[in-house]
Amino acid sequence: MKITDALLGEHAVIYLLLGHLEQSAGSYESAAEARTQGALLAASLGSHAGLEDELLFCELESELGAGFGPLEVMRAEHADIEGTIALLRDVDDVAEARRLAEHIAAAARGHFAKEEQVLFPLAENALGEETLLRVGELWAARRLGG
Repeated sequence: MKITDALLGEHAVIYLLLGHLEQSAGSYESAAEARTQGALLAASLGSHAGLEDELLFCELESELGAGFGPLEVMRAEHADIEGTIALLRDVDDVAEARRLAEHIAAAARGHFAKEEQVLFPLAENALGEETLLRVGELWAARRLGG
């Protein structure tokens, strides 16, 4: 499986988690509820972003050069989402928890759209089938191996 297909599949699962977060954010009765939702999302997004950066972004950087603009944007968005999740872990105010949860969902959706519409097609063209398959095998080994 190509790395782009694998990461797109992960997007599909994370979209379900984001939908749940968006639906429940307005009904949080306590910040603890928001922290629980944030922890579930943090586990999936953090793992996804780490593999994406390590496998796809680094491969693209090798091909296109360090400091490639779109990759810098993607990494900055990863940092924004991860930072907001970290804030959510410590929040005590339910209104602030709702705001943070909504920001995470919107930021992740926007980030995924950029990847799906720009970065993944760029990777398909720049890296070629053989490299995408090889990196996809690395992804599978990491996912299956824990």
